[in-house]
Amino acid sequence: MKILYAIQGTGNGHVARAIDLVPEFQKYGDVDVLLSGQHSELKLPFEVKYRFQGFGFFFGQSGGVDIAKTWRKNSIVRFFREIINLPVEQYDLVISDFEPVSAWACIIRGKKCFGMSHQAAVADSAAPHPASGSWLGKTILKYYAPVYYKTGFHFKRINKHIYTPVIRKSIREIIPGNFGHYTVYLPAYSDIHIIGVLAEIQNVRWEVFSKNARVPYSFNNISVFPVDNDNFVKSMAGCTGVLCNAGFETPAEALFLGKKLCVIPMKHQYEQACNAEMLRIMGISVLSALSFFELPKLKEWLVSKQSVAVHYPDNVAEVVKQLILMEKEQDSEISFKHVFPVLSFYRKIEQQIAIGKMS
Repeated sequence: MKILYAIQGTGNGHVARAIDLVPEFQKYGDVDVLLSGQHSELKLPFEVKYRFQGFGFFFGQSGGVDIAKTWRKNSIVRFFREIINLPVEQYDLVISDFEPVSAWACIIRGKKCFGMSHQAAVADSAAPHPASGSWLGKTILKYYAPVYYKTGFHFKRINKHIYTPVIRKSIREIIPGNFGHYTVYLPAYSDIHIIGVLAEIQNVRWEVFSKNARVPYSFNNISVFPVDNDNFVKSMAGCTGVLCNAGFETPAEALFLGKKLCVIPMKHQYEQACNAEMLRIMGISVLSALSFFELPKLKEWLVSKQSVAVHYPDNVAEVVKQLILMEKEQDSEISFKHVFPVLSFYRKIEQQIAIGKMS
């Protein structure tokens, strides 16, 4: 069996999951890996056959996705070219971890694409969603990387198609401790903003991991480090608690390690709003922003004895086996009715590129 495993490279979560999933898929056939986006600090321990720009999201400095920068940094024409040039017809099985190039290449060629992602779980009707949803956020979740057969991962197992998180082996093998510091990862905030707020709490040692820092430095009780996976994992394993955005992988790993957790969902990020709702239901502290207004809630979390027990078994072999079985059972005929409007637009762009009117 020839398998294409496509990874979304915005953030570290998709890449971290692939590190464990790809070797398991290799037991069933030859696996080629596709990576789109350039925002992950994790290194894949295997060859990447296709490297694309895709259509990634860019963080701002005040707590959310920078919409203007995201639009400037992406090229629609390049994105369409990548879709057209990806030979998905050569593969028996295509798996997309919320990766748009592979998903849309399959749609254009009428090929089955299997989604294996956290977003598949977030979009499930059984998953909790915030009371006031974002129309744009829901639309992105539906059309960014549309697939027709989904396997999802969430903080809790909701139904037979949604599993608990894939916890990478490097985390499973750690023996956690408690050295009294708090680990912070908030990539959508500037260092100045983070330091300005955290400096108000002087009796706590903070270890902040920053995408903006090039060398380590300190300010009073706050130590700032460049993002480095090994150092981050070491810090998280030895911390009292983790303060991070409401992504998926870092909160899941913090819960697995038994750490006290507080999350701040990114602005303009519907997926993180959904994650925050799930975590809130589980008893995790959720802040609306990293701000002076939220300092009382942050201080309350620091003195709390929050303890949320989770059971995240090693499910990699089971998940992969079930997806392989699903592929064999699914009907080969696919209906694209619900994406016809978007598909029509894609095909018009494809025609314009083919005749040389766009570059």
